[in-house]
Amino acid sequence: MTYQNIVLEHTGKVAVVKLNAPEVLNALSQDMVAELHDAIVSVIASDARCLLLTGEGRAFSAGANLQARGSGDGPNIPGMVLESHYHPLMTKIRHMSIPMVTAINGPAVGVGMSFAVMSDYAVAAKSAYFLQAFANIGLVPDGGATWILPRLIGWRRAVELSLLAERLPAEKALEWGLINNVVDDENLMEEAMKVAEKLANGPMSLGLIRKAYWETHSNSYSEQFQLEANLQIEAGASKDNAEGVAAFLEKRAAKFTGT
Repeated sequence: MTYQNIVLEHTGKVAVVKLNAPEVLNALSQDMVAELHDAIVSVIASDARCLLLTGEGRAFSAGANLQARGSGDGPNIPGMVLESHYHPLMTKIRHMSIPMVTAINGPAVGVGMSFAVMSDYAVAAKSAYFLQAFANIGLVPDGGATWILPRLIGWRRAVELSLLAERLPAEKALEWGLINNVVDDENLMEEAMKVAEKLANGPMSLGLIRKAYWETHSNSYSEQFQLEANLQIEAGASKDNAEGVAAFLEKRAAKFTGT
């Protein structure tokens, strides 16, 4: 598939996906979401061991492209578009077996914010901010925002962001626990790539760790304990576990292969 709205590049073991519609602040059209879905499927099928998602230009994403509503193929009612385009994409991301990093290079608004914070590690530029803008246009938060925000920052702060629809600066987002780090704008991609490369060179168990934490909110204690046991059996049978133990005993750095 030839992409018009995103860029997919592979840098070593890291797959870098950029939202690439800077003229509309990377607002998400149905075409862009379809391209993102195709790219994620491609990344999952590749030998990439970490996904890095960012935006081109001065914004991460301004949210859904309202100007594009009514154009293109498929449904255009917001709720129907969620079902037909966003939910399949975000479900695919949620079930990936590799870690995901987001480099939030500017405003992350509406459903763009949902993409920004659903990663396993989120680093933002100092100029970035987060905005649940839905109330300003008479809609409700979407893209999984009402699921993930209470779990990241607590129920009261999540509701505050959604009802008041006010900007949350990057440094306040860090204080609240919404993201992992804030850096100078010019250092954003360097810092994000540093983390992505570390994860990409880690053991296959990183994907299992990711699975365990995504499942924790829907499992009982007993169910989560059993999941840990099942995942530990899988991790314990991996070549990376054998290498990790050998490296520990030999007092050297482990050389993981992701298998």
